[in-house]
Amino acid sequence: MKRNFSDDATMDEIMRMSPAAIRIVLQNGMLCVGCPIASFHTISDAAREHELDEEQLSCDLRTAIGNSD
Repeated sequence: MKRNFSDDATMDEIMRMSPAAIRIVLQNGMLCVGCPIASFHTISDAAREHELDEEQLSCDLRTAIGNSD
């Protein structure tokens, strides 16, 4: 079964859903792993905070999650 996330999912939820997403987070220089704000930040929030392209980050996370099945 293919896992996915909604646009309002938090970074914490996404990383818990699929550990493969953690690799993407770290590759982008984000420190969401273990961060107390990760349970509140959506992809949009995190991308803005880290000055990343939101669409690219979302696409990379969805790809990582899809490939971990």
